[in-house]
Amino acid sequence: MAKDYKKLAKDIIEHIGGESNVAQLQYCMTRLRFYLKDESKADTEYLKNLSGIVTVMKASGQYQVVIGSDVGEVYEAILNVSNINGEPTLNINNEQNGQKKLLDQFIDLISSIFQPFILVLSATGMIKGLVALLGVFGLDEANSGFYAVLNAVGDGFFQFLPIIIALTAAKKFRMNVYTALAIAFALVYPSLSDMAEGAPLYTLFEGTQFSADVFTTFLGIPVLLPPGGYYSTVIPAILAIWLGAKVEKGFKKIIPSVVNSFLTPFFTVLVTATLAILVIGPIATWGSDLIGLIFMAIYKISPTIFGALIGGLWQLLVMFGLHWGLAPIGILQLTEQGFTPILSNSGSASFGVLGVLLAIIIKNKDKNVRNIGIPATIASVFGVTEPGIYGLLLPMKKPFIIALISSAIGGAYTGFFDVVVYRIGGLGVFSITNYITDSGQLTMNFWHRVISFILVTVIAFAI
Repeated sequence: MAKDYKKLAKDIIEHIGGESNVAQLQYCMTRLRFYLKDESKADTEYLKNLSGIVTVMKASGQYQVVIGSDVGEVYEAILNVSNINGEPTLNINNEQNGQKKLLDQFIDLISSIFQPFILVLSATGMIKGLVALLGVFGLDEANSGFYAVLNAVGDGFFQFLPIIIALTAAKKFRMNVYTALAIAFALVYPSLSDMAEGAPLYTLFEGTQFSADVFTTFLGIPVLLPPGGYYSTVIPAILAIWLGAKVEKGFKKIIPSVVNSFLTPFFTVLVTATLAILVIGPIATWGSDLIGLIFMAIYKISPTIFGALIGGLWQLLVMFGLHWGLAPIGILQLTEQGFTPILSNSGSASFGVLGVLLAIIIKNKDKNVRNIGIPATIASVFGVTEPGIYGLLLPMKKPFIIALISSAIGGAYTGFFDVVVYRIGGLGVFSITNYITDSGQLTMNFWHRVISFILVTVIAFAI
């Protein structure tokens, strides 16, 4: 017998205070996300006991009605039987954001951007794990076409993540999707990263921590690029599309309607993409440099405290692209002295996520949570944590904090015993070979790394 989504939709509307109490409605993989004008008007206990509803939660300024796999059908039924707005409007969002904490706004933003493609992110993360396994057996792009093809299949999605982010961020910020794509494509244009090659024209802020080689200029303005360009970045892409949405609205207001259709995207892309490369990118780069300066000062004071901070904050640093302030220092140490403690302390981060994800998929019986959690857990074994973080841990908040705390403990452990890496290669469990000496010896450096991986996973799981 077919489910009566129409009846359920009417029941939900009635007991959330009526459609006049709904400022906005969104939905994700398992739940309806209502922005209510007055949550006290909602009959939460009635809704929790209503057939077809799993439970009701209040989080991130939202009144969340958990439906399960039928959430899409219920969402459509609500729109069909009411005048409730299923798309964000400017006034509503401003009103709601004023009531929400800054952290809640950030988590809501990240969740809404990543939720639509989180399962594909998990799938490609598993493929990256398979490629890492092939690497353990000595295969690479130079000697194996099989490896090269699978590496492209798994890494392509991550490499061009700014493009995918542009799609979902455009919907979040109410911007023309194709205009947003044009901006994101500019950020990951291959020739852009190629500019940082050869002899620099000059060095900006030479002699300081923020020194940067300038290889080219734009009307006299130095073009500063982070190591590796903007591939796989998250925050620069989000900021670029946010800015693009503002610019687009501004031009729509001042450009005559007869030429608006083509002049608005022309000026929006021209202004936003240029500012993203010349302003947003350099700010992110300088932020990375500042992070590197602060952490290296801490390392000189106490390797243990340094390890705890790196282990605990690494996922956040990567999320904002600020890890580039430390990674180049670690790579430089590897080339000069053959080992580095900097890159070893970050190794605990994926195992904090792994331990928490294991606990979630074992304790949580919700089908949709497990559909995200199981592949995300597998991916985190291989060091790919994005699916788990953006799909489950960030929206849940507390599990993410537990993962960070557990990773900090692992980082403190490796910092105290001065664990180092001898090479770069492999993530997650496959990074373990980086701790074996060049002569092939399994010293205490190796065993302390193994212990820390187990320690972090068990602590995160237990908490």
